[in-house]
Amino acid sequence: MITNNYTAVHEFLLLGFPQIKGYNAIILFLMILIIYILTLMINSMIIVLVSTRPQLHSPMYFFLQQLSCSEIVFLTVVVPNMLRVIWLEGATISITGCITQTYIYCATGCTECHLLAVMSYDRYLAICHPLRYTTIMTNKLQQSLVIYCWAFGFLLTQITLNFLCQLEFCGPNVIDHFFCDSGPFVELTCSHTDALQLAFFIVAVPIMVIPFIFIFTSYICVFITILGISSTTGRKKTFSTCSTHLSVVTMYYGTLITIYLVPASGRSLTVNKFISLLYIVITPLFNPFIYSLRSKEMRAIIGNLLKTNYYNKNST
Repeated sequence: MITNNYTAVHEFLLLGFPQIKGYNAIILFLMILIIYILTLMINSMIIVLVSTRPQLHSPMYFFLQQLSCSEIVFLTVVVPNMLRVIWLEGATISITGCITQTYIYCATGCTECHLLAVMSYDRYLAICHPLRYTTIMTNKLQQSLVIYCWAFGFLLTQITLNFLCQLEFCGPNVIDHFFCDSGPFVELTCSHTDALQLAFFIVAVPIMVIPFIFIFTSYICVFITILGISSTTGRKKTFSTCSTHLSVVTMYYGTLITIYLVPASGRSLTVNKFISLLYIVITPLFNPFIYSLRSKEMRAIIGNLLKTNYYNKNST
């Protein structure tokens, strides 16, 4: 509760990276800006290619397209304001803006976790039940799964949003981070947070734990099926169809678990911020590269596009 000894806070100061100043801050700003633009371009390219190329009209690429959409939203809700914080070496954000950023960040993160789980289910069906795959993974089921992922992500985090909107802040108003992450943000409240902390814990189970268990179980079944293939060539070929998704899941959950599930008491705030930077900025850049480079269909289409552009330039 706000007492008479304090003044209500209406905005927060995001410190960003106070240790990085001058030319180093400019270099960091340019690096993140380039990565952001490149990630937007690559994910937008995947969305367009999957929509327009018949070769990519398959469940795997449809789910990949949705993953690219979620990563564009995920990046855009954090990175533009992060660049502002880095450029100004600290910048303010309103309480409403902070709550909105926290909500969309968590909602899209939840959506990505469930999209990765859906993609693991797709690989499970394709490898463990290949004869029934087309009859099970219909267009209707694909669309239903995607609607579920987006709706569940934004509706589930609505629970914590309701608690966040009830918080009162009466000072201090400094967040030692480059965005409104839920932990540093909630630490500044002068309201009781027991109910909010319980809500965070309960919501974390369907957001992270259940999808992770589902993915883990799916791949156990996949590996058992692969090991049952007599031909070494057949095993390698079958494993290659799911290795791309497995690489993305490993990288995504590795950083996610490090940030939110591993105790941070032994790490400095700077280390925590750079791990968050890896999760928010670097991972969304690597994901489309991994899918593009390890997919024969995607490589072929991109190669043809580059050749067409090259010949068109030379002919003019």
